[in-house]
Amino acid sequence: MVTGGCQCGAIRYAFPAEAILTLYCCHCTECQAQSASAFGMSLHLPRTAFRLMQGSPATWSRPADSGGTNRARFCPDCGTRIFHDGGDEEGIVSLKAGSLDDTSRLDPVGHIWTGSAQPWVRLPNDLLIYERQPETDEALYAAWAARRAGKR
Repeated sequence: MVTGGCQCGAIRYAFPAEAILTLYCCHCTECQAQSASAFGMSLHLPRTAFRLMQGSPATWSRPADSGGTNRARFCPDCGTRIFHDGGDEEGIVSLKAGSLDDTSRLDPVGHIWTGSAQPWVRLPNDLLIYERQPETDEALYAAWAARRAGKR
């Protein structure tokens, strides 16, 4: 099991490693603001694979560019952003990868919203690169599956 949580320890979660659908860096201005960094890292997995083991995250919602709703889930005590979702219990969780207990193996397959990336960020040539939001996540999912199968 992969485990993680917030900075203060009030929120803890777990999920099976094989449930990961993809991992990418997002350079949109919202991810820059919420991470207080140059980009955020998003790890997708099915909501059904994600288990809250301890605590109850607070929710902040906002309209998404897609027309749907983006729910940000965070620790009500320390404020650590844990994941985003669309409110669908059968949907996808976009976990904030920096909240994992072990981040040493994080290796994204792509970068999105590179049109708003900081000018000093150097993007690798061998990953998927999108200037804005990709129309679907299928190529990011396929790249992750290929990497997992050893076909990087």
